[in-house]
Amino acid sequence: MAQHQGLVEKLDKVVRQYPDFPQKGILFRDVHPIMSDPAIRKELQDYYATQYQAQDIDVVVGLDSRGYYFGVPLADRLNVPFVPIRKGGKLPGATYKIEYAKEYGKDSLEIQIEAIKPGQRVVVLDDLLATGGTIGGACQLLEKVGAVIVACEFVIELVDLDGKKQIPQGVKYNSLLKY
Repeated sequence: MAQHQGLVEKLDKVVRQYPDFPQKGILFRDVHPIMSDPAIRKELQDYYATQYQAQDIDVVVGLDSRGYYFGVPLADRLNVPFVPIRKGGKLPGATYKIEYAKEYGKDSLEIQIEAIKPGQRVVVLDDLLATGGTIGGACQLLEKVGAVIVACEFVIELVDLDGKKQIPQGVKYNSLLKY
């Protein structure tokens, strides 16, 4: 636990805050400084690998686009496929699409229909849990392709927005930084 707490403190020190971005009234928490610090980035990757190496994960899913930063290294560590869930109109081939509300507007997500086989166990990674619109939409897409969602992981959670309500019951979720 002490090692985990040390990681949380390091992450908290490097995450930047930008008031009124992308619009007035929003306090944007930026994870990009994590990507600029190889030691913290490696420690975060080690943390995620330790959490899921014994979980029989078949596929790692990352949410467009900052979830890719954390999902691809985890997939590499677990030696499993990485599947992106992208914003609408960005994936070729046959896709499932869902529209959802987020904290400052509407958006859509897509997944390629054949990217995940029914019954495959997945862990989903993203940088931020806010109102839960993105993760809620992603979970609906994953259920539509028949995935078994083992867990949803976030670097940051904006606790007051209660986005965890959008995660299906029984699915484990974790966020390292809670604001």
